[in-house]
Order: sequence, then C-alpha cells, then structure tokens
Amino acid sequence: MVWRVPTGKRKAVVLLSGGLDSATVLAMAVHEGYDAHALSFRYGQRHTIELEAAARVAKALGATRHVVADIDLRVFGGSALTDDTLAVPHHASADELGDEIPVTYVPARNTIFLSFALAWAETLDASDIFIGVSALDYSGYPDCRPEYVAAYETMANLATKAGVEGRQRLRIHTPLIQLTKAETIRRGLELGVDYAWTHSCYDPVDGRACGTCDSCLLRGRGFAELGLTDPALSTTG
Repeated sequence: MVWRVPTGKRKAVVLLSGGLDSATVLAMAVHEGYDAHALSFRYGQRHTIELEAAARVAKALGATRHVVADIDLRVFGGSALTDDTLAVPHHASADELGDEIPVTYVPARNTIFLSFALAWAETLDASDIFIGVSALDYSGYPDCRPEYVAAYETMANLATKAGVEGRQRLRIHTPLIQLTKAETIRRGLELGVDYAWTHSCYDPVDGRACGTCDSCLLRGRGFAELGLTDPALSTTG
C-alpha cells in the first residue's frame, strides 16, 4: 500500500479502531491539516474484521501512514471482547442499555492504547494525539470520561523527554467527547466519511454486523435520529 508523502505539516497520531467514532476523528484530524499517523491494534479481540476496516478508512481518508501494533490482552481476559468464556450481551433496543460498566469493557484498554500512541508521537516529534472517546454514549466506560483524558494528558507531559525539557506540550484531542452518536455521524458525513467503510460490531456473524450488541444498537440509533439507515446494519439480513 502506498501512503501519501509527508508534506511538512504538523504531525498527529490518531487511534484508529476501524469503527465509526475513530473514522470520524481521523477525518477531523486530516481536515484540520494534520499529517495523520493512524495507529490500530491487534490486541486479541474476538475478530480482526475491524482491522480490515481500519485499513480501508486510513487509505480512503488520507492517513500519512497506518501502523498495526500487536499486543495480546487475552492473557488477562476480563472482557467479553478478549475472553471467549464471556458472552457479548445482546439487546432488543438501545433503550435497554444501562449506565453500568458493561462486560465489553476491556480493562485499561484506552490507557494501553494511549501509551503506544504517546510512544509513537514522541518518535515522530508530534505533540498531538487524537482519540474518539465519547462520554455521552459510553458513560459506563471509565476511560472515556473528560477527567480521565485530562489526567492522562497531565501524566504524559511528565513522562516524555519533550515534555520534561519543555520543548513541546502534548495534547490529547477528544473532539467527540461531548457529541451524541448522531452528532458524530453528521460531522463525519460533512467531511465525506462513508460509514460503509467502518465496522463497530462486537459480535459479528459471518463478517456482518449482528445488529443487537451495544455498539450496533448505538450506531443504529444515531443513524435513525438523522433519518438514515446504518450501512453496516442494512446488510445484516
């Protein structure tokens, strides 16, 4: 795969899962003029379909480079996404979703992912990291909250050579953190994101979105609020 030649613009590391939120964030970073270096993870998740989606998104939206890091969180388990003994919950509608931390939460995942992003940003001499967390749709996830991101950013500036030497201050961008799923989708569509490129399902069936896991239901509700059909769900029949 051939990536764009860097243009000398400001560099940023963008965490890219291949899902709706991260695709939107990548589009926003590129739109803001960053040379976006996309970072995905093969972390022992139930499926790697999302990595195929991440590759499509990175290429289509003009990432300068796309890297997939290999780590194995299955050695710890504790999440339905990394432990085959735990079932992914399914519901009839998004109205059934509660505020408690669900079993699909992967312990410390965002902390781990941000640490990798921080390491890459330092080698790139980049001072910007983008992550697609949302405190509204995932209020049950402790590592998607503004106070978590603020604390991590403070730590990051104490833990890097660039931060300690005062050469540049690292900033963690969370442009979706106060947006609903519908607002996120609307912004992505304005920036030319084709959400058929993306994959967010926790428990796909034959490579297709199940339509009833938490992630599918939240996506579906967001599109419905805009009078649209989620392209992922429209092919689940």
